[in-house]
Amino acid sequence: MVRPVKKKQIPNLDEAIKDTAWKQIAEFGAPALSLRAIARELKITAPAIYNYFPDRDALVTALIIDAFTSFGDSQLDAKESVDEMDHAGRVKAIGVAYRDWAHAYPQRYQLIFGAPIPGYQGAPEKILPSSTRSISALFSVVENINMAERLKVDSYPEVKSEYMPHYDAWKEHVGDVHPLSVFVAMLIWSRVHGIVSLEIQGNLPPFGKRGDSLYLAELDFIVSQFIKE
Repeated sequence: MVRPVKKKQIPNLDEAIKDTAWKQIAEFGAPALSLRAIARELKITAPAIYNYFPDRDALVTALIIDAFTSFGDSQLDAKESVDEMDHAGRVKAIGVAYRDWAHAYPQRYQLIFGAPIPGYQGAPEKILPSSTRSISALFSVVENINMAERLKVDSYPEVKSEYMPHYDAWKEHVGDVHPLSVFVAMLIWSRVHGIVSLEIQGNLPPFGKRGDSLYLAELDFIVSQFIKE
């Protein structure tokens, strides 16, 4: 009598589900993400996935958290690779790491910083710790520059009253950063983000798909604009 062949168990099924989801996103885009398609790819039943991720939005949230965690690791590693007294060196190291990570993981970059997925109902309270940690390296470096009285900026716009609850919640995760440091860090982030996003989308004429010299020049401009010698 021939015994029925048991289905092979997949170790770390939750990670296998997420890995397959990233492959789907790379091939078809995040809006096409499908739990049933992932189940077919892994040769498991849909209910097996639901034990880990009850719906698509739960899976997307997990992917976003993982992406922010990976991004944050790269930022913090870059920060710690330079002496804390070398303010310009730390800003540049973080900037280079930002771009390197984006090029290494374009799907992850687009998921956390690109256009929102239609119909996705996020879970900000779950994402906030990893997202704020991911930018904490830049904010802490700018705060140290400010504390050393080496920031060239003297004034900054106040946080509007309607945004104060979100700002206060945000500070619980990123730390007690002076509003001036927040202002400068947000300007720096916006500028590097703009170039990197254009690169990832292949829209950086006349520099082509990669703008190495343009990006490094921008980092030099940022350092000269915001840091006193």
